[in-house]
Amino acid sequence: MRADLNNTMALIIDEQVKLMPVIHESATVIRNTATLVKGLKILEVPFVITQQYTKGMGMSEQAIYEAAGTEEYLDKRSFSCWDDEGIRNAIEASGKKQILIAGVETHICLLQTAMDLIDAGYQVFVVENCVSSRKESDKNTALKRMIQMGVQPTSYESILFELMRTSTHPNFKEISKLIK
Repeated sequence: MRADLNNTMALIIDEQVKLMPVIHESATVIRNTATLVKGLKILEVPFVITQQYTKGMGMSEQAIYEAAGTEEYLDKRSFSCWDDEGIRNAIEASGKKQILIAGVETHICLLQTAMDLIDAGYQVFVVENCVSSRKESDKNTALKRMIQMGVQPTSYESILFELMRTSTHPNFKEISKLIK
């Protein structure tokens, strides 16, 4: 399954300041996710930043907001983004059928979101170098489960170029510069 620029949106899930210090390779995940978000913004792919119980877990990492050019987010208390009415409404309102997921924790919020999105008929892509968990083994187990369910693994560089399809895309040079 190929991602289609006109049919894709992204969920940037719970990369919050109080959680990230205990996440495996958190600095890399934050940096990679910020690059992904910058690329999505260049390509005009809609995305939603989610936060798990913001009152207790704090805001998302500043690098994510800077990349997004906004501090807008949707708060949630459910582990699955799909179980949150506001996030589900945003996904449905986008009209997109392919959903990229990135963030933390892979084995909880991302896994449950992927399960529900698949059950709801969406095609899901997990951006592997933009996800993690407290324990690397939990991340790896969740990624295996996702792939067995039909989730497509990708990387931020791969998906950005896949969305453009050719070097003649008007944003090719800008994305190429971003990746370097």
